[in-house]
Amino acid sequence: MNYKPAASIRHRFPGAVLLWTCLFAIAAVAQDAPTAPEPVEAPQAVEAPQSPQAPAADRRGGEDFILRFNKDSDLPAGESADSIVTVSGSTTIEGVVRDGVISIFGDTRVTGPVGDTAGALFGDVYIDSSVNGDVFSVFGNVELGPHAEVNGDVTLVGGDSLRRDPAAVVHGDIHQVSLPFDFGRFEWLRPWVSHCLLLGRPLAFVPGIAWAWTLALGFLAFYVVLTLMFSGAVERCAKTIETRPGRTLLAALLTLLLTPIVSMVLAITVVGGVLLPFLWFGLFIVGLFGKAVMLGTLGRRVTHFFGEGPMRDITVAVVIGGIVTLLLYTVPVLGFILYKLLGILGMGVVVYTLLIVAQERREAASLAAAAASPMSPPAPAQPEAPAVEVPGVDPAAGETARTSAPAAVVDSTLPRAGFWIRMTALFIDAVLVGVALSLTNIHDVYLLMLALYGALMWKFRGTTVGGIVCNLKVVRVDGRELDWSTAAVRALSCFLSLALAGLGFIWIAVDEGRRAWHDKIAGTAVVRVPHGVSLV
Repeated sequence: MNYKPAASIRHRFPGAVLLWTCLFAIAAVAQDAPTAPEPVEAPQAVEAPQSPQAPAADRRGGEDFILRFNKDSDLPAGESADSIVTVSGSTTIEGVVRDGVISIFGDTRVTGPVGDTAGALFGDVYIDSSVNGDVFSVFGNVELGPHAEVNGDVTLVGGDSLRRDPAAVVHGDIHQVSLPFDFGRFEWLRPWVSHCLLLGRPLAFVPGIAWAWTLALGFLAFYVVLTLMFSGAVERCAKTIETRPGRTLLAALLTLLLTPIVSMVLAITVVGGVLLPFLWFGLFIVGLFGKAVMLGTLGRRVTHFFGEGPMRDITVAVVIGGIVTLLLYTVPVLGFILYKLLGILGMGVVVYTLLIVAQERREAASLAAAAASPMSPPAPAQPEAPAVEVPGVDPAAGETARTSAPAAVVDSTLPRAGFWIRMTALFIDAVLVGVALSLTNIHDVYLLMLALYGALMWKFRGTTVGGIVCNLKVVRVDGRELDWSTAAVRALSCFLSLALAGLGFIWIAVDEGRRAWHDKIAGTAVVRVPHGVSLV
């Protein structure tokens, strides 16, 4: 037995897997094509020489291609076929296969000659005849009987054992690839493939897929918690799709079409390559939030029959909409269509709502600027507020005390920083800390050191290096000075904002006050300092 390193698989095994993957992709077209008429053998025809693996008597009356879904494939002795692909079923070959045979989520048993590759994905392989190509099994076992003769390689990926009879002949090499984790044989996945995937639905009322229901109910619980935490934002997005369904659908289609284009443009640029993971992560978070919005919108179609009251709450609507959706997921074909449709519409409604909020803020800023312009009529005079005594300050220096005490209050009234400028500053800080740690060969405490760096900089400078570059400053919303406790709480709360798929940071884009979760917990905000004001 000749064993070679697992790395040699790159030269042989991927080609076989790619071949059968392509074969499986065109199977749906091939099975609908009319079978070619069987050739009529002339009485005096001279037969061409046959290979020893495929006798002439077995090459007549065969099928071009055999494809089976959700049932086994059997080729009895005396019959032949070009290729056989079985999905969610096992394959038994006693006749002649002129090309190859593969089983996906099933076992392959070959006791007749095969002209090319024989294998299985998520199943076992038994060979007791001649195979002119390779033999492979992914997440399964391989057994070679006494009459096995393999002209190619034998490859076992992630399987438990390779058994070989002493009389079996392998002309190629034998590769056994052990994976770092034990994935098993995915037996638990077979019922879902048979009863759900191949029928076009995510769920079904059949034994063996309790894990799928647990996963679905877990996501529903996540959407309910998300709605409880951000009921106002979910309510706002739900009103958008209820009042502007046409524009929401258009926004969903544009988001679906433009996402791959924007990703491609970013991928071919140096700076865009850095931003591409943030784009995908942001779309992932938007998709999760949008799914909760769509569940609430569907639930509203049911709760409106109960009139005004607790049943009109958006959280109750998400629960009811989620239950209805899970039941619809069990309908063949419609289940997958509904699943994809909710995801596309959910992403579109969140994106469209963000655009509406941004437009409203621009209009409010324009009105405020117009009201403050010199051409506007002067505001009526207000009575002068009484002087406020500052403890520890000489009353004789009252004017100085009154002008210096509310400095922090002035900072808290500056314009709030948006999502992208804050992410840019965070990216600069993350790179800076990463470079510093790489020089010291310390990598395991990266997030902790980034939080410590932020807390120290916020306390002593009110900002970080990234904030200085982007003209940002951290202030308390109550106008008081940023103390040690506030800086520490804000730094620790950043882990909470990051833990739930980074939703705490994404929330800056949808919050009216442009505040992340850690800002809300610590009572802080990030403001944009006018150009020319030193932050050093």
